[in-house]
Amino acid sequence: MKNKDITIITINYNNLLGLKKTMESVFDQTYKNVEYVVIDGGSTDGSKEFIEENKNKLDYWVSEPDKGIYNAMNKGIDKAVGEYLLFLNSGDYLCDKDVLSQISLELNDYDIYYGNLIELNSNSSCNKKNKGTEGKEITISTFITGSISHPSSFIKRNLFEKYGFYDESLKIVSDWKFFLIALGMNNSDIKYLNIDVSYFDMTGISNTNIDLINIERKKVLLEIVPKSILSDCYKLIELQNRFSTDRAKMFLKLEKHFFARKINNIIFKVILKLYERFNK
Repeated sequence: MKNKDITIITINYNNLLGLKKTMESVFDQTYKNVEYVVIDGGSTDGSKEFIEENKNKLDYWVSEPDKGIYNAMNKGIDKAVGEYLLFLNSGDYLCDKDVLSQISLELNDYDIYYGNLIELNSNSSCNKKNKGTEGKEITISTFITGSISHPSSFIKRNLFEKYGFYDESLKIVSDWKFFLIALGMNNSDIKYLNIDVSYFDMTGISNTNIDLINIERKKVLLEIVPKSILSDCYKLIELQNRFSTDRAKMFLKLEKHFFARKINNIIFKVILKLYERFNK
């Protein structure tokens, strides 16, 4: 199969209810120039049977033991032929039937497109809309403090040929590492689309094991980012945090006005003199 704009890759292991919701959201799409790949880890809860029942709607599927989440994703990448890949794991699902139609109109030359992610709690009610960086410049600092939403990102397949598949030695942050390399370290082109792409299950391992996330991210940063650059990033983040306080914002606003700036200078001089006097 050739000339598919989008490949959707769904991985699953013993999550039949989530898998049904995910697959049905893909089957319902009005846009049909899509390759659909399902990688099941040898489920025993009826997932395999459900996949078999719907195999005529799939371009590729397999149900066999794997070595973990990223090993399963890599299997999907290896089979994909679409120009852009979307990873929609079982339990996650597309926001409405026209999502891919809207996205397809935007796909052009960028390496990555990303939209909005709707985060769901354990009751499947909306927590919040995650817009990621919402079109702001992406730097290494972006990945020290956060990431790009993986289930709402359309990634050019050739980026995996250029920078490698997902690191299977990592349990949680391999997609974050891929974005860090492609965007933070190599300045790949990325574009934000204000489109609600997918609902994301917040109860998965990637959101409930914060300690492991921090350990793996720190390890990756030290391995990939030069120490001098990493140090500068931490300093920049510290400055940004200081200037994001209400007091700092008020000060910066006052600094824009001539008379307010004069008053600020007088006040600071008085405070400085008092400080020096009482600390002799």
